[in-house]
Amino acid sequence: MASLYPDFERPIVELMQKIQELELKGDDPKTRQKLERLKRKLRRFRKEIYSKLSPWKIVQVARHPERPYTLDYVQKIFTDFVELAGDRRYGEDPAIVAGFARLNGESVAIIGHQKGRTMEQKIQRNFGMPHPEGYRKALRVMKLAEKFGRPVFTFVDTPGAYPGIGAEARGQAEAIAVNLREMARLQVPIIVTIIGEGGSGGALAIAVGDRILMLEFAIYSVISPEGCASILWRNAGKAEEAAEALKLTARDLYSFGIIDEIVPEPLGGAHADPDEMVKILKEKLVERLIELKQIPLPDLLQNRYEKFRKMGVFEMWKN
Repeated sequence: MASLYPDFERPIVELMQKIQELELKGDDPKTRQKLERLKRKLRRFRKEIYSKLSPWKIVQVARHPERPYTLDYVQKIFTDFVELAGDRRYGEDPAIVAGFARLNGESVAIIGHQKGRTMEQKIQRNFGMPHPEGYRKALRVMKLAEKFGRPVFTFVDTPGAYPGIGAEARGQAEAIAVNLREMARLQVPIIVTIIGEGGSGGALAIAVGDRILMLEFAIYSVISPEGCASILWRNAGKAEEAAEALKLTARDLYSFGIIDEIVPEPLGGAHADPDEMVKILKEKLVERLIELKQIPLPDLLQNRYEKFRKMGVFEMWKN
């Protein structure tokens, strides 16, 4: 169990193991008192550790193997989910899930990256790295949503688009570029949530929207820290230094205007209390949908255009 967790979480893991052992012993007064003391200590440890996470530690939390994935949120936030498969051009890509569901009774479209938990699932879903057919499937569902006037919710959690030869041969770059263009002018509200990793164009291909939400300990960047370190210093071991330079945390991205809102996570991160994370996120998604539905469509599209045009604007320094 401990090997699944980042090194900085070891004190938390050890306490959790002790708590689990005590819970199996019985329910006598002495055991209950000891349990309460350990639980208080666990809350204190989580508060101390998570109040001062470095960018590299946040990267580790964003990649945590027990962190909720897209389907976890879909199953607990939405109802009546019907998944659609295939891009009608090449085939199915399990790295992206897409379909229709209901949010508080309203029909909506859902698209998201899915990594998989067991090794078998990870391989099946290509570790959450989509091929071009995955992005074309996402676009197919978005266009269906547009046709029937359904809002679109996307969930971003990928290291990046798959860079294999087959993916490139089938038009990976073109598939991403077409999604960017079509999402920019899609005539329904789009709400994007970065729930884990947001890696480069692989993330951006389903992340053009009217409201960009980002979980507190998610990351969003043009490249992974390891990739950045390999390019800049030819040394992937400098990933921690690269994470600091990339400004990939939710706080950094909010200050730059790249995202619209930071969604707070439960104490200890989303993986520490997935049910509470679901509750928090659902409330935010419902609020944002109500807000966007009140905006006339021409204004919605203009606001979306201006939002992304502003990104990356800078002033030249003059001597």
